[in-house]
Amino acid sequence: MSYAGDVTPTQAWELLENDENTVLVDCRTSAEWNFVGVPDLEILEKRTVFVEWTTFPSGAPNPRFVDDLRDAGIRDDNRVLFICRSGHRSIGAAEAATAAGIVQSYNVLDGFEGGLDENDHRGSAGWRADNLPWRQS
Repeated sequence: MSYAGDVTPTQAWELLENDENTVLVDCRTSAEWNFVGVPDLEILEKRTVFVEWTTFPSGAPNPRFVDDLRDAGIRDDNRVLFICRSGHRSIGAAEAATAAGIVQSYNVLDGFEGGLDENDHRGSAGWRADNLPWRQS
């Protein structure tokens, strides 16, 4: 594994709640943030950092991903939890961040809305399914 590891959405929430140095980075696309919803950390007096791993609408890799993390205030000493739709893009994001020196980079398993179920629907796993705070943009 070329990143620090995986955490469940509930474990991610606990880390965010109990460690001021832990940051949540939502690495989905701007369209997903706007139309699906986003994690809401307001009750923790924190903010979610939004940095696209792949760009919308092209789906091309974001060539400025690490620069965008740095511009958003992410430091090498932060514990960074990356979340995407289903926990796949966030692995690549965690790997890239680790390679850039952010060694406490984690993937949030099942992401924001989980993988596809037997009916090709999302929503039975992930941040929202675990009833963690979220909001529509």
